Amino acid sequence: MARHGWVPVGRRWRLGALLGGIAAALALLVGLLGGLPGGPPGTPAAPRGTAKPYVGWGFTHTQFSADEGAPAATARVRALLRASGGVAQDQAIMGWGADNPEPSPGHYDFAALDHRIAFVRASGGTPVITLCCAPDWMKGGKSGAGKTDWSRSALETAPAPAHYQDFADLAATVARRYPDVTHFVVWNEFKGFWDEAAGRWDYEGYTDLYNRVYRALKRTGADIMVGGPYLPMDSVAPTDSHASRQVRGAWGAMDQRVLDAFSYWNAHKTGADFTVVDGASYPNGGSPRPDEFTATEKLTAVSAWVRRQTHDLPLWWAEYYVEPGDGDAGWSEPHRGAVQATGMIALARGGTDAAFYWNPEKRTGPGCPGCLWTPTDRADGGRPLPMYGLLSRFAAAFPPGTRLRTVPVETAAAPDLRVLASDRTVLVVNTRDRAIGARVDGDRLTLRPYEVKWLDR
Repeated sequence: MARHGWVPVGRRWRLGALLGGIAAALALLVGLLGGLPGGPPGTPAAPRGTAKPYVGWGFTHTQFSADEGAPAATARVRALLRASGGVAQDQAIMGWGADNPEPSPGHYDFAALDHRIAFVRASGGTPVITLCCAPDWMKGGKSGAGKTDWSRSALETAPAPAHYQDFADLAATVARRYPDVTHFVVWNEFKGFWDEAAGRWDYEGYTDLYNRVYRALKRTGADIMVGGPYLPMDSVAPTDSHASRQVRGAWGAMDQRVLDAFSYWNAHKTGADFTVVDGASYPNGGSPRPDEFTATEKLTAVSAWVRRQTHDLPLWWAEYYVEPGDGDAGWSEPHRGAVQATGMIALARGGTDAAFYWNPEKRTGPGCPGCLWTPTDRADGGRPLPMYGLLSRFAAAFPPGTRLRTVPVETAAAPDLRVLASDRTVLVVNTRDRAIGARVDGDRLTLRPYEVKWLDR
């Protein structure tokens, strides 16, 4: 099935192709017949077990992903993920590869979402569902199959307050449909909740929506885990008029309006099993920007601040970005890997319990900077790329609850290296475009420019 929505390229979006005539007719038929809360899901699922409020390091499915393509290529990715122990995988309910789940009130179309969740199950992953975005009729648009407005402005519109409960009811329907999914994230980046007149986030509106969804989900099962606010943790130059005086560093300063929004949600939420944020290491606008490695220190500072505010609720980063230029800064693959590894180290040091890499898979064509695997449209696709090796190994080496250790690093080389260690593993990153020799944890190392090196202890 073709997918609707916005196709991510880094952090940009472009409109995906509309369903063809046959697919549109099938979607219409589903909408007409789908009066009950969905038929049987696409893949049988085991009942829920005891859930924990963290899932480790994983990735987010975007517009194009490995659930579609040449059978040999999609099978290759499934096997790759299973061999890695099954990393956590996040999927939105509308957009980013999923169709409108409720085109008209009480009429459901879960075919695309079924397909994605079935892929997560088949690949041995832990499924996570992001409850975004909202059907058109909940936000002033048209009702009915085939009438969805997939423009960016429409997709990123929040439900009208009169429909907050309708969205909460949809969330509960989704939870009942997928009995093996225990982790739900409420909304995405406060989309549609910016108050232009007031020049701040409408955190009262979001918190109302969140609380309704939280209560609706909790009624579907005792082991359901719910988190928010999925607020974009934007930073600015220290001289910006909105710069926070408390949360700042060499990386820049937090936008105080973001901190105000988080604080309101934190004080007025009905409950939360984990906290969710997202953001880029580099600040919005302004100059000069910190270098790409210094910028990642923001991820540690923000993580630590959030954990203090929530009294150490498990912390998730639904998205994290370390590469300016919408994910294509023109870096070499070793450079990209070094900055990405440094960002993950920074998240871990801040106490992050789960983090999702935004996988920018292309549908076709050569080259895919930062992708996890080659495009699956051809039989020889679905092969792992360097970023997959980094993500999967980091997930295995530093799962939630890992006790981090301090290891000795040669003083002269310390400013040029980033190091993360556990009882079993040491990760060393060379942040320079030249080779460096140094003694780390008792071993004498020579690291190539931007090399990411793993050591066993």
